[in-house]
Amino acid sequence: MTRLLHSLAVLAAAGALLAGCGDDNNSDDSAAPAASDTTATEASTGSSASSGTASDLRLAASEDGGLSFDKKTLSAKAGTVTITMDNPSGDQMPHAIAIDGNGVDKDGEVVQPGGKSTVSVDLKPGKYTFYCPVGQHRQNGMEGTLTVQ
Repeated sequence: MTRLLHSLAVLAAAGALLAGCGDDNNSDDSAAPAASDTTATEASTGSSASSGTASDLRLAASEDGGLSFDKKTLSAKAGTVTITMDNPSGDQMPHAIAIDGNGVDKDGEVVQPGGKSTVSVDLKPGKYTFYCPVGQHRQNGMEGTLTVQ
């Protein structure tokens, strides 16, 4: 009986250690050093054994001094790319995130200030445009370049 309890305790401890060793790529991008204020790199959450690589990218809308995003360039690995855009509660307009290029044109949900818009699409290597599809926001500066390698 003691041997059984000891074995269960060892298994429980091993499980707790493995759970704590998960991938930390879902952390906030602000904690990672960036090459510049306008560049974000992908956070790979997929494994090579899966059908492709997944990249989770984050950015925020900004209405300070006009319409823009806090990043002008993003990069990711080919595969499923998800961009999540934060529309800060201090903003006054609805915004969304969209991806366009190389036969892709997909929009995320339009969200009010304080919300998050997400778009997810399977991308091949190439250059794409990310933008806000609300009204004339894209034409007024809410766009950037996504490079997929």
